[in-house]
Amino acid sequence: MIKVVVIGSSSMDLVVTSTKRPGAGETVLGESFKTVPGGKGANQAVAAARLGANVTMIGRVGNDHYGKEILENFKQNHVSVDCVEPVTDMESGTAHIVLAEGDNSIVVVKGANDYVTPDYVKRAANKIKQANIVLIQQEIPEETVEFVSELCNDYNVPLLLNPAPARPLSQQVIDRAAYITPNEHEAVVLFNGLSTKEALKKYPNKVFITEGKQGVRYYDGTKEVLVPSYTVEAVDTTGAGDTFNAGLAVALAEGKSIEDSLRFANRAASLSVTKFGAQGGMPMRKEVEETL
Repeated sequence: MIKVVVIGSSSMDLVVTSTKRPGAGETVLGESFKTVPGGKGANQAVAAARLGANVTMIGRVGNDHYGKEILENFKQNHVSVDCVEPVTDMESGTAHIVLAEGDNSIVVVKGANDYVTPDYVKRAANKIKQANIVLIQQEIPEETVEFVSELCNDYNVPLLLNPAPARPLSQQVIDRAAYITPNEHEAVVLFNGLSTKEALKKYPNKVFITEGKQGVRYYDGTKEVLVPSYTVEAVDTTGAGDTFNAGLAVALAEGKSIEDSLRFANRAASLSVTKFGAQGGMPMRKEVEETL
């Protein structure tokens, strides 16, 4: 079984469902409210575990009720929490999500996730050294992403960087990452001044730009390739991108080709949107393989 290390955020999602998304200064009536475990790092860890990987999460939670729920959810999904410690007198991260008009809007409050520092990650360096692949996102401090990219480079462990939420990255981080998975908006921030075509061509088989329902685009060294997504009846798109990243990491670590890995990731992501919650629809390995 491959070993996947996920370094990132763990949060509680506070989800409101409504037929309409409110504009500025507007109040609308919602249809439901639920709290479900989330956070980009936690989502990717749970998804990777369900897809058959041995997963270790490196992150922080608050010393509060949400923190206990997040840890319990990891355990139920067979994700190791040896490297997830509560922060004293600090609230857990939260994501405030509105589901309306077939899409989501999200406000993230980082809370304890700001304590996923380089010094904290350094304590788990041996886990990283033994990993087949490492996943990281940007709901944790910028300096931590820099440090992890350097550590993975030193250990010769491939790093899959999901640059979300969008913020500029140093050239060193871009160069050290084995794979980078921005959506179209994040690619504009990441590759300022480059068109999509230019960015893809500059980083063949490394940058994979996700285009939602259209699929994923990359440059294979000779031509630009669009790997199409799968058509499903979407219930909740929250967590689809995290499922995609987890699926891609698992498939690549298992030695699948890039195109086969992208198909696997697309299939997993498409299944994830058919149920409520960021993690609610994340599929098991068997379900993905049976529907590929």
